[in-house]
Amino acid sequence: MQNKGLIKVFAILFGIVSLYQLSFTFLANKVEDEAKEYSERKVTDNDARLKATIERKYLDSVANKDIIDLGVAKYTYNDVRDKEMNLGLDLKGGINAILQVSVKEVLRNLSNDSKNEAFNKALEAADDKQKSSNANYLDLFFEEFELIAGNTKLSDPAIFGTKALSDKISFDENNISVRETLQKEINSSIGTAFEVLRSRIDKFGVASPNIQRIGNSGRIQIELPGAKDIERVTTLITSKAELQFWEVYSNAEVLQYLSVANSKSIELLKDTSITEKVKDSVKKDDIDDLLGASIDSTVVNQKMLFSYLSPMQSQLSSTIGYAKVLDTATVNNLLNRKEIRDLLPNELRYVKFLWDYKSFSTQPAGTDNSDFEANELVALYAIKSNRNDIAPLEGDVILDASQVFSQMNKPEVSMTMNSGASKAWAKLTTDLAAQQNKFIAVVLDNNVYTAPTVNNAITGGSTSISGGSMTIEEAEDIATVLKAGKLPAAARIIQIEVVGPSLGQEAIDASFLSFGLAILLVLLWMILYYGKAGLYANIALIVNILFIFGILASFNAVLTLPGIAGIILTIGMSVDANVIIFERIKESLFRNKGLKQSVDEGFSIKGALSAIIDANITTLLTGIVLYVFGTGPIKGFALTLMIGIATSLFTAVFITRLLIDGAINKNSKLTFNTSISKGWFQNINMEFLNKRKIAYVISGAIIIGGLISIFSIGLKQGVDFKGGRSFVVRFDQDMNSTKVAETLKDAFGTAPEVKTYGTPNQLKITTVYRIDDEGQDVDEQVQNTLFTGLKSYLGNTTYENFKPGFEKEGSGVMSYIKVEPTIADDIKTDALYAVFGSLLIVFLYILLRFRKISFSIGAVVAVFHDVLIVLAVFSITYNFMPFDMEIGQSFIAAILTVVGYSLNDTVVIFDRIREFTGTHPEWKYSDVVDKALSSTLGRTINTSLTTLLVMLAIFAFGGDSIKGFMFALIVGVIVGTYSSLFVATPIMYDTSKKEEKNK
Repeated sequence: MQNKGLIKVFAILFGIVSLYQLSFTFLANKVEDEAKEYSERKVTDNDARLKATIERKYLDSVANKDIIDLGVAKYTYNDVRDKEMNLGLDLKGGINAILQVSVKEVLRNLSNDSKNEAFNKALEAADDKQKSSNANYLDLFFEEFELIAGNTKLSDPAIFGTKALSDKISFDENNISVRETLQKEINSSIGTAFEVLRSRIDKFGVASPNIQRIGNSGRIQIELPGAKDIERVTTLITSKAELQFWEVYSNAEVLQYLSVANSKSIELLKDTSITEKVKDSVKKDDIDDLLGASIDSTVVNQKMLFSYLSPMQSQLSSTIGYAKVLDTATVNNLLNRKEIRDLLPNELRYVKFLWDYKSFSTQPAGTDNSDFEANELVALYAIKSNRNDIAPLEGDVILDASQVFSQMNKPEVSMTMNSGASKAWAKLTTDLAAQQNKFIAVVLDNNVYTAPTVNNAITGGSTSISGGSMTIEEAEDIATVLKAGKLPAAARIIQIEVVGPSLGQEAIDASFLSFGLAILLVLLWMILYYGKAGLYANIALIVNILFIFGILASFNAVLTLPGIAGIILTIGMSVDANVIIFERIKESLFRNKGLKQSVDEGFSIKGALSAIIDANITTLLTGIVLYVFGTGPIKGFALTLMIGIATSLFTAVFITRLLIDGAINKNSKLTFNTSISKGWFQNINMEFLNKRKIAYVISGAIIIGGLISIFSIGLKQGVDFKGGRSFVVRFDQDMNSTKVAETLKDAFGTAPEVKTYGTPNQLKITTVYRIDDEGQDVDEQVQNTLFTGLKSYLGNTTYENFKPGFEKEGSGVMSYIKVEPTIADDIKTDALYAVFGSLLIVFLYILLRFRKISFSIGAVVAVFHDVLIVLAVFSITYNFMPFDMEIGQSFIAAILTVVGYSLNDTVVIFDRIREFTGTHPEWKYSDVVDKALSSTLGRTINTSLTTLLVMLAIFAFGGDSIKGFMFALIVGVIVGTYSSLFVATPIMYDTSKKEEKNK
């Protein structure tokens, strides 16, 4: 081998750089462990939220302190954190969400909320079509408008031919041209939304946040590993930040109307169309002091508005009443009924009712607050709106916003307005102060944050938002969204995955255990099989692992649980490369060639190198397809797989060669076997082709049986393919899944799918309950419904501790996934593209490499065979297997990995067939094929065995969330090994014979 010195220098420098990069991860972990220990000492009552807050404050306090001094450079904790290897959601916990910016709302805004019938019908039709289509929303709208509009054009003054768009859309412009302009405006709005969200997230304070646009779909992906306060994150990223200042009616001004509305509601509530179950009214003893008076008990027990809303009567206030959190929807429904709106007097004609941003408990501090529904109240306000529902002051008027403390040392948000808004604010407050006892509300995203009395004019363009129970974090988040600016349209979470930190830590522990066991098994096997040469391969393998982690750390790549699986898979591939080389060396030694000559042949292109390169390229192509079409953890798997292929090639070919050449130069006797393995897989001469018809029958029977199962029993689709919500809930005791499903049937209307997940005290609960409902509060309400349904099993667990996020020691949601049906269809379509795309790419590569279409046909038929059998196994066994066997994105990743592995095996065999065809032209082609299969059998079994050992270790100890993924790989490796011998090669042989006949 030439340039040994250069390779040694490169390997040493690369190793040093890798260790240097990984050192930052160890240092960052050391500081974070110290922060965790500090919070554990400070908090003794297991308050996870408080622990997280203290931990964050500790890290903030050391953020800019030097923690390492190298003499030539010093590094603070922030510096070290920026250079550490990032852990993904499944290892660190956190949130991964895809937001859909409402293109419909952008179009409405551009049309100035057009009332044109064709326009609005086209929007409604586009909404319906988008549920079952992955087409661009604007394309769907345009198609529907063309069908409905007749002679009406998009440039009509009643639609987009408005004064505001006159410089972009001319009167009577054709629809195609208007559509191009609209697409530009939509892209601009999505770009603005992206920048606003990025600005908010940058201020959130988590390590390595990731935000990226997904094409021109209006979708934005946000990943925040390590985020624990999930509710806070979702509020931050979905808040539109629409700030408005409104005059407010006092309770005295609306009390008479509420009384009349209450009387009318008695009549309306006899109507069975209002299906909300009537709950007991808020108890008199709970809020007597708050309201100063109560409704007569004989009236309260009747169905009426005041059964849900307790009016404020005792003193003049901007609050007009209070309701339970879960009764707000019923109150809204009643107050918005046409029959009740018709009772409004002229002076209240345009009133609108908004709730306070925050609920509060009527229970005294320190008492048991597990009964969330009965104790949480929220205030209602009557806003003085107008015909056009335009606030006296609204829009992007805030120049600066920050969290400060009031004179009473309570958190509040200080705001500075621009000059125009300052004048309007001064006039508004001057007018209200002159009228006396008038209130003004500061409204953010249709929630009232404060509604104080205006006693004096406020000049200078400054004001503040405050609330009696506002926390520092809430004030910081409000300041953040105001400073970043408002979103141009609402952003709705259409897909979300939440992993609690407790589950993340368990995944890390399980991963390291499986990783260590897998490496140990491979190291022992290589020494057992190849002796001293196996030891050299093991050294190269350890160097390979160091390089992989070093590269991940250097490029701030994210390490995920599937990513660790990808690394372990590359261990098998690294071993495979050494196995191919060592087997070729053994063949040369068997033919009585010298050791040095045999080693040279083994490492040459004519020897093992050609097969190694071909096999790795096919797997690399699979990895590229996975990376392009995958998201989140799948990308992590693909990335580590691709990095592993590159480093495996280098270490197996160059590092192993350096070590073997060094041993040869020292006159070391290398036999490439041990006393145990000597003679294994030698002098094999099997007639594989004679058995191909039997193999065809066996494979055909399994595939037919599998297809029958798939079309009759079906496959268990995951929520990412069918839509829905899936919760992993841990309990303090072992659970009966059937009993829990029956219990939850009352809460959800239909029984959800409930299955034991890993341990007997952990359940995976999947439901489609309210998955089609839109609204910022729907997720919270579904989660609350789940809590209510499970309450009898949760002991003393409060709703706050039940919700995902923060470390958990008792019962609660460990992880949570939601996928709306619209994006589920897109995910499924992308998955199909990924599978067929990879097959097409591999087909073309093999055709290019082997120059015969029969080779491509054999490889692709074998791959289809492997995929169908894996699907068949999943269809037949998913009902009784003790782990998840869902068909989702992770399963597609497994399928594509099986494709890569199967092709890897097949290409090595095809390479030997091509070699034997050239060196033994006098042989019959059937003999060439049988001899090639026999000569590679040792390598095939050896590689499959080591790969299976690795995968079985991960399957046994790698954690619950990855068991289905690994089971698919295990089945795939077994089937792939079989198909490369008994399907791919025989099919190639039969099609090549037909080619010869047709010539």
